Amino acid sequence: MTAFGKALTITETPIPGLLLVDLPVHGDARGWFKENWQREKMVAAGLPDFGPVQNNISFNDAIGTTRGIHAEPWDKWVSVATGRIFGAWVDLRAGETFGRVFTAEIDPSRAILVPRGVGNSYQTLEADTAYTYLVNDHWSPDAAYSFLNLADETAAIAWPIPLDQVEISPKDRAHPRLADVTPIGPRKTLVVGASGQLGLALRAALGDAEHVEYTTRETLDLRDPELAVARRWRDYGTIINAAAYTAVDHAETAEGRAEAWAANVTGVSPLARIATENGLTLVHVSSDYVFDGTKDGPYTETDEVRPLGVYGQTKAAGDAIVATVPRHYILRTSWVIGDGRNFVRTMASLAERGVAPRVVGDQIGRLTFTADLAAAIRHLLDVSAPFGLYNVTGGGEPRSWADIARAVYRLTGHDPAAVTPVTTEEYFADQAGPIAPRPRNSVLDLARITATGWTPRDADAALADYLSADDA
Repeated sequence: MTAFGKALTITETPIPGLLLVDLPVHGDARGWFKENWQREKMVAAGLPDFGPVQNNISFNDAIGTTRGIHAEPWDKWVSVATGRIFGAWVDLRAGETFGRVFTAEIDPSRAILVPRGVGNSYQTLEADTAYTYLVNDHWSPDAAYSFLNLADETAAIAWPIPLDQVEISPKDRAHPRLADVTPIGPRKTLVVGASGQLGLALRAALGDAEHVEYTTRETLDLRDPELAVARRWRDYGTIINAAAYTAVDHAETAEGRAEAWAANVTGVSPLARIATENGLTLVHVSSDYVFDGTKDGPYTETDEVRPLGVYGQTKAAGDAIVATVPRHYILRTSWVIGDGRNFVRTMASLAERGVAPRVVGDQIGRLTFTADLAAAIRHLLDVSAPFGLYNVTGGGEPRSWADIARAVYRLTGHDPAAVTPVTTEEYFADQAGPIAPRPRNSVLDLARITATGWTPRDADAALADYLSADDA
């Protein structure tokens, strides 16, 4: 019997993400009416905005018709238009809740959101039951499914009508027991630019998990016109864009300008489009070069961008594209140090060779080590932090490049007085070729990332650790 007049109510179940929902149903002498899925109201009430793209109806003539248990790689919104069902759901996702069971009766005044990888099944309790469900992906024979036998002894589902007395398809009767089920893994994570400094740090942070894929320019061509269909993108949950053009001085040349725009803007566009069309999270790394460096104090996430040179312009343009993706994280960083050739290793090499360098002393910022940047990316994804822009650098007191050079000399056992601070103009006075303008102030405010529960590592301490690791 359909219950009328209930309030829209969401109840969590023992299976994470499986949400039982009471629906308002309005009835009179003519019949009844309900809003089966109403995005604005239901998202406001706490349901995820799961983005349905297909609506299916399964009509069942007789009482006892039994279907399932099927786990699919998409989310489902299950309800009934007429009749009543006994529903049974089993978590078939890899993890600690694998095999957990939940059952409930569903009539027109109830619905249930079934997350990807949770096995779905039902038994009709009335004749002429119209079972309806919305899904957020189109059916595909190439998708990864998992199945469980309706009579599995471990799940021990208490079917109202014994399974030997009901109509079940031969295919459903042949499904495996729980011990033989192939679990549904998490959505895939794709790391683009995995051979760069940040890409290598992401390899260390994310490891060799089966659901993480690493690509390079050679294995994923962002200019491929078939990129949108090159993969089954609905199987992915996250794209981390660690690829970028960072040769800031060369970007001021005609050739470098074209390369910078191609990598930092044109290459970002297809990733943003794929993420938007498939409901993926896009992670992108920005730069302090989007600012002109004239602000008195740290830059916040809400400060307007004012890039000085070509590199900063391309980064600002790429940020604007990524910001249109509903599910995005932009990590704005500065003075990145990782594996390979970089400022810290150059200073350490000069110190070992007894060179007394002239180093810029009027540009202020904080070092950011790629291990910390990768850790911040993982943190934002792990805690499902609010989407948007986050400043991410090392913590502690801001330093000049000359300050950092002195610290490198001191930490490697050499005289920091060998470093002579000079102005930016003095440093580049004798340089040949185009020189990109640099922001004098690259200090970024870290309050927003800290509020998510991630504390940036002190940049001075991180520098000492980095040099110690190089000596090991």
